[in-house]
Amino acid sequence: MSPIKVGLLGLGVVGGGTWKVLTRNAEEIARRAGRRIEVAAVAVRDMDKARRLVGDQVLVTQDGMEVVRHPDIDIVVELIGGDTLARELIMEAIAQGKHVVTANKALLAKHGNEIFAAAHEKGVMVAFEAAVAGGIPIIKAIREGLTANRIQWLAGIINGTTNFILSEMRSRGLPFGDVLAEAQRLGYAEADPTFDIEGVDAAHKLTLLASLAFGIPVQFDKAHIEGISSLAQEDIAHAERLGYRIKLLGITRRRADGIELRVHPTLVPMECLLANVEGAMNAVLVSGDMVGPTLYYGQGAGELPTASAVVADLVDVTRLQAADPEHRVPHLAFQPDAMDDTPVLPISEVHSSYYLRMRVQDRPGVLADISRILSEVGISIGSMFQQPSGDAQADIIFLTHEAREGSIDAALLRIRTLAFVHSDVTRLRVESLI
Repeated sequence: MSPIKVGLLGLGVVGGGTWKVLTRNAEEIARRAGRRIEVAAVAVRDMDKARRLVGDQVLVTQDGMEVVRHPDIDIVVELIGGDTLARELIMEAIAQGKHVVTANKALLAKHGNEIFAAAHEKGVMVAFEAAVAGGIPIIKAIREGLTANRIQWLAGIINGTTNFILSEMRSRGLPFGDVLAEAQRLGYAEADPTFDIEGVDAAHKLTLLASLAFGIPVQFDKAHIEGISSLAQEDIAHAERLGYRIKLLGITRRRADGIELRVHPTLVPMECLLANVEGAMNAVLVSGDMVGPTLYYGQGAGELPTASAVVADLVDVTRLQAADPEHRVPHLAFQPDAMDDTPVLPISEVHSSYYLRMRVQDRPGVLADISRILSEVGISIGSMFQQPSGDAQADIIFLTHEAREGSIDAALLRIRTLAFVHSDVTRLRVESLI
């Protein structure tokens, strides 16, 4: 059988890794796919650099459309990133009747509904395992392995940069800025780390996972996003004292009135599996009604782990390209005409437990006044402790029982106006994940 011909858009870290995997494991991949998978063309900025990697047997061009429209190309692999040119190239590939493999979570989070609809109409596949959690096969696990389950919730450490920073802040007691600089020096963080440290990258990925888990359209614009740039070292220390570790989590949960979709720093009990995921590793915990909690752990980024996911998609597409489109696994796990219109809830309607820290005047009656405000809006205190901070002031730390976010907002609005409160109130969410 003739080989499948692949066009690579981008030959950077992941594109170069994809070339290496396809060439290094060519025979093993062919045995699994049923035919050879060969790169026939690449589109790159630096043609000389590309030539040194792929040699003279592959078409090298700076024009992505030349690759997309090449008559010999069966599958287009988009690895250039961004959501402008990449979108144009993918939509043209679909219009040309070519299957697509992409690692572009930002593009799919913003334009996935349009892209998947076009692919369905044209009868081609868009595979995106590499878009979430690098080498961890979380897309396939949710879309296929957990098909028998009504998924209840999932929570994930899906950004390695932030997990590295939080792990280092906890283990070495360093402030955020120092650890971020080290992460940049080691190559874990970009020169502009905004998407990572402010939670945007994790929200892109969570948006896709939520659609797969619950059969809802991709709705990145409705995700609540908080990052870690304002997280204080003292809160990490207090969390440890209370038996928790702070992780940047993407959390999505099915509720009777809608879907929670949120990314934020979270206190996780030390005995929870996610609390013990350290360094730049990723992990996703998925709870189904039949199987219970299942954990997926591994390298969430990097040249070869991400390329592994790209090639796995290439093998899947190769196996299924001759199949009746109606009998393929749907892009978002559910049949297109069975997608649900369950709303994504605003953050004010989310329910969680909370960690609250505030600096107050150290005098009688302070705790009683704050407790009264919390009680009046229906918030129950689970535990608290007070730590003197000098100058007749003290830090008070509360852990609440589960409450509605809107109620917490109402309480904090009143607490911030109290004359004896000498700082803003730090609010972090607490999740037991059971």
